[in-house]
Amino acid sequence: MPGPLDGIRVCDLTRILAGPFATMKLADMGAEVVKVENPDGGDDTRTWGPPFVEGESCYFLAVNRNKKSLAVDLKAPAGKEILTRLVRSSDVVISNFRPGTMEKLGFGPARVAELNPRAVYATISGYGDTQDQWGRSSYDVIVQGECGVMHLTGDPEGQPFKVGMSIADEVAGMLAVEGILLSLFQRERTGKAERVDIALLDGMLALLTYQSQNFYATGKSPVRMGNQHPSIVPYQTFRTADGWINVGVGSDKLWTEFCRVLERPELAGDPRYATNADRVRNRAALLATIYPI
Repeated sequence: MPGPLDGIRVCDLTRILAGPFATMKLADMGAEVVKVENPDGGDDTRTWGPPFVEGESCYFLAVNRNKKSLAVDLKAPAGKEILTRLVRSSDVVISNFRPGTMEKLGFGPARVAELNPRAVYATISGYGDTQDQWGRSSYDVIVQGECGVMHLTGDPEGQPFKVGMSIADEVAGMLAVEGILLSLFQRERTGKAERVDIALLDGMLALLTYQSQNFYATGKSPVRMGNQHPSIVPYQTFRTADGWINVGVGSDKLWTEFCRVLERPELAGDPRYATNADRVRNRAALLATIYPI
């Protein structure tokens, strides 16, 4: 059964995670994705392991399903000719090389537009295709530190922690898909291809949402709170006799229900905890009452 992107061809010049995650999602939607790899070993993640499955890295397999693969030396004249033909026949050209690399190879946005004016040109990098960060490379863990997410993750008395998955890469990949789909839609309306430029740092800054808004409103920098939430109480992890549980009391009605489940009806009538704002202000007293250590 054809997918919504059936008939769309993607020239995939991406590697590692952010780009391959984006192109995998496009492939899942029915696009024909032709992954162009270095003939000297291919995508770096082919060797990232263990674990391996029949010689293939699980890391590589996780983000490269539903794709075709083509080994091309992009520095050789024959390789450039192959890529030229592929660009001319593609609806999307996407890469996540360091800014400037595609231009050095002879396939920057201007050249691709010349070869194929209808091709959406998409790039993913650490900081976007901006002059002040031109040529600067990055990795997920670096961006997690720079955007402040690691400052918010972990025990209040402990060291900063990165998120347990490559969230900066994966968010950038999803934003790239969003931009590409919007550009394809716009192309159908105007006939003009769009440029998509995604930065890992921009995506992570966008995820800060209420944390950054709280800072702008109060001038106070957010801090690590373990599994607690800065604006909702109780909304965290608790240890019980037979394991860990997550509690999310997202409304005053749920607070009343929570007190009933705890068999503590007096807490529901306590004015110190009547509203969520009250519970946030009296967080320490409330937690000491319902969860004495």
